[in-house]
Parts: sequence; C-alpha cells; structure tokens
Amino acid sequence: MAEPVEKLKTIREGSAEILVAEHVFYNPVQEFNRDLSICVLATFSRVWQRERAEARRKKAKDGPVEEAVELVAGQRCDQGLRILEALSATGLRSVRYANEIPGVKEIVANDLSKSAVESIENSVRHNKLEHLITPSFNDAMTLMYTSTHPDKRFTAIDLDPYGHPTRFLDGAVQSIEDGGLLLITATDMAVLAGNSPEACYVKYGSVPLKTKACHEMALRILLRCIESTATRYGRYMVPLLSISADFYIRVFVRIFTGQYACKKSSSKQSMVFQCTGCETFTLQPLGILKPNPTEQNPGQIKFGTPTGPFVSARCQHCNHQHHMGGPIWSDALYDVEFLKELLQTVELEQFKKLTTIRRIYGTLSVVREELHDVPLYYALDRLCGILHMEVVPMMKLRSALLHAGYRVSYSHASKTSIKTNAPVDVLWDILRCWAKKHPVKKERLIEGTPVAAILAKEPEKEYNLEDLHADANPPSRKESLSRFPENPAAHWGPGTRATLMVSDNKMLKSVQNQNKRRKGQNKQKPAAAAAAKDPIRNRPSESTPK
Repeated sequence: MAEPVEKLKTIREGSAEILVAEHVFYNPVQEFNRDLSICVLATFSRVWQRERAEARRKKAKDGPVEEAVELVAGQRCDQGLRILEALSATGLRSVRYANEIPGVKEIVANDLSKSAVESIENSVRHNKLEHLITPSFNDAMTLMYTSTHPDKRFTAIDLDPYGHPTRFLDGAVQSIEDGGLLLITATDMAVLAGNSPEACYVKYGSVPLKTKACHEMALRILLRCIESTATRYGRYMVPLLSISADFYIRVFVRIFTGQYACKKSSSKQSMVFQCTGCETFTLQPLGILKPNPTEQNPGQIKFGTPTGPFVSARCQHCNHQHHMGGPIWSDALYDVEFLKELLQTVELEQFKKLTTIRRIYGTLSVVREELHDVPLYYALDRLCGILHMEVVPMMKLRSALLHAGYRVSYSHASKTSIKTNAPVDVLWDILRCWAKKHPVKKERLIEGTPVAAILAKEPEKEYNLEDLHADANPPSRKESLSRFPENPAAHWGPGTRATLMVSDNKMLKSVQNQNKRRKGQNKQKPAAAAAAKDPIRNRPSESTPK
C-alpha cells in the first residue's frame, strides 16, 4: 500500500513563496525581524564591496583598478556575501535573502531536521534559486566548527534559535570572516530581564537586575557575551545595530581580528550597582584607559584597573542598600555611520514594499536619536511612582534637562524612557521642584522610605519646568512616526506556546476574567475611544505622557 502523500501548505512573505509541511515551524510574528535583517544585510553588502574595492586599490597601487561590481538582487555575485542561516526551519529567511539582497554569492540554509531540509529543497526549486541557495542537513555547531579555515569562512552568519543563542557563539566567532557580520536573536527575555538571575549567569555569564531598563540591559548582556567569546580567539566586536522588539532582542555586530583592540575590551564592560530603594544605578567599568603619550607615539594609551567601589554601602539618596549586576556591555549599541546609511537604504524604492517598513523606519529614527554614549535609562513613570507624585509631562522634564545644559533622549525600548547624561541628583532635584507645585500627600512621607528621604532635601537650584525647549520634542515624535507600536494581535509571543493555548472557543481564565471588576466603571464612550487613537497612524496616541 502506498504511503499517503504529506499535504503541503503555502506561505507567502515578501518576495518569497514557500511550500512546507504542516508540522514545520513557521513564525509570522517575526516578519519585522526578517524585514529589518534584509535592510541591514543589503546595507552591509554595499559597505563590504566598498571596503574590498578599497583594499584592492591599495594593493594594486599604481596598477589598473578593477571596475565596481554591480549588485543585483537575485543574481549571483562571485565577490559577494557568503551567508549561513544556521537554523533555517522553513528556509523562508534564506529564500527572502536570495531574492531581496543584492550582492550575494551563496546562502547555506542549514537545519538538523530532515523534514525541514526537504521543505527547504522544495522551496528553493519552487522559487528557482538553485544558483544561490545550498540546502544543508547538519548540526549548526558542527557546520560552523568545520568552516573555521579562512577559505571556508562565511561573510555573514544568522543565528535565530528558539531561546538563547550562546551555545552557537563559539563556533560563530571562529567561522566568520574578518569584518564579517553576525545577526543574532535571543528570545529568552524572562531570563535576560531579571526573572532568573542564576539562569542568566549560567547561559550568558552575567547577572541581570530587575530594572525598568531591563530590555536595554538584555541587549548589553548579550553583547558582552559575544565580546567575551570573541576575545578568546583574538577577535573583537563592533555593534552596528542593537534592537529590542516585541518578545526578543536582535543584534547585528561585526567581528574583527586584533590583539591590541581586544585589550580595550575590559574598558567597554561594567558592573552595575542599583539601589534597592530609589532604583538609581551606577556603572563601574572593569578597566580604564589612561593617556600615556610618548614622542614616538603621542596617541599611546595605558591600560589600568579602576579603584572602587563607585558606590558606598548605603545609597546617598535614600539610604538603602545596593544590588550588584553585570558585567554588561557599556559601550555604544550602534554605529552612527552605519545607521545613517541604513536609513538611506530603508528609503529606497525596492524596500518600501516591505510590510513592516513604517515600523522599521520609526524604530531606526528613534535609535538614531538615542544618546549612544549613555548606557541604560530611567523610566519617568517609575521615578514619579517611587515618589508617589503626579507624573511630570515628558516634554516638561526633557525641557528642564535641556535648559539646564544636559542632553536627553528616548530609548527605542520604552516610550517613557529618559536617557540623559545628567547625574541622577539632577533628576531628583527636578522632581523636587515639581513636588513643590504638586505636593505629595503627607501620609506618603513615611520615615525610612525613599520618598521621605528624597523629598526631605531641598533642590539645589530651580529648574525651568514651564518653558518648552526647542529640542524637547524629537523629530520622530513631531513626524508621528511608528515609534512604539502596540502588539498587533492578542497573545503576541515567540511561537506555538503563545498561540495554541488560546483559541476562539476556549480562552484562558485570565483572559476571560480580565477587567471584570471594573465592569460598569469608567466606561469609555465610543467617540472617546476613537479619539484616543491616532487617526493617521491607527495606533495609540503618544500624547500621553506628554
């Protein structure tokens, strides 16, 4: 008796149309991830070709210079990128890379599942991409370890596992070309955000803190883990872009070789001390760089060890103790020049067709506005919550900081974030000034609490909370870009666990009982509900907090 033919389903995304078995994992949630990766790789492809052309020009000196290579998506480029998608699943990402990224030499679509590899082969034939995509049935780590020879290394390696990526990093940093690109996703946000510090230390070698800046701290923990893995082999990392989105984080980093640059690594990593009362944080670097100029080398530096700790046993603001976390990556999360070129890529006509292009442009615009030399951030609602006071309008607080001569920005990870180079004393002083006009209830001023300790002090000076500063409202907000979009669907999560447990007929009790106690109270009229939405962008208005 003949075996029944397995039914295949068709998935369409971007320029790809793939045929997969019913049981093969496909996650539509991460279309933003795939679209962003395509934009980054397309930009990196141009940068890579420019660098190779410059290297050939220097090598040739006065000899003939080769003509620039034309980069066309869907066509093989012999001097182009060699990409490894180590955990391909459906192969959708590889098919889209082949169709949409110009300047590709080869894409190796690898998976350990035989049925997944068969689906990849079907999809490659269906999309007529045999000249660009090579299906591979192998263990990802084995494949990378057998590709460490310079002739076999990849120009870009994409790691998007279900969970933590750390077990793949050792092979990845050894099998990537010098100057190559690693694209890495981590979806175990509960661990990275501080719910299980002991598990995070086991997986990433760092202790996270429960802080409102947990999503940025997650990025910095992953980056430090990549850096520490690379430096074992005399290589170091340069982040091009680091994004926190939905339920995961995604980083794009270049790996270079250089023993001297590796020595600077300790100065780019820090321990974090966070007060258990007022939640102020202090960073202490693991190493410092001191100028040590000589006649032969006026730019020479000396490597040193900092003296510490940078905090006392008790917090100077509220007299509570500290938690210590880290180490984390405390250098820049992105490269300014690459981000500028990436935004130019996003505005090209061929990329405007991407489904999530508005969100990509909005997110990158906020990232461009971030203070790249200021690690972590505070959340305005949390600061006001600690002091039990009425929340300061965001524009007023930003104006007060700017009027005082400090810099301030949002973080793309939080709509209430305050990223500033101002000392935390200044933030507390601004809130003390606000408390004079909007007093805190006396019953809240209990001795021994952070609110009592902080508001007991007088502000050192008056801050301007009334006049709106010209730069308080950032361009991304003025243009109503898609900066902090809400989840597009209920139960937005990393995969089957977030979707299969809930159906139309059988809902979770927590969902059924949601807001039952409030039923009949504070009912919002349909007109008011419609007004709360931004009519142009069809998303929640960003007017609150102001």
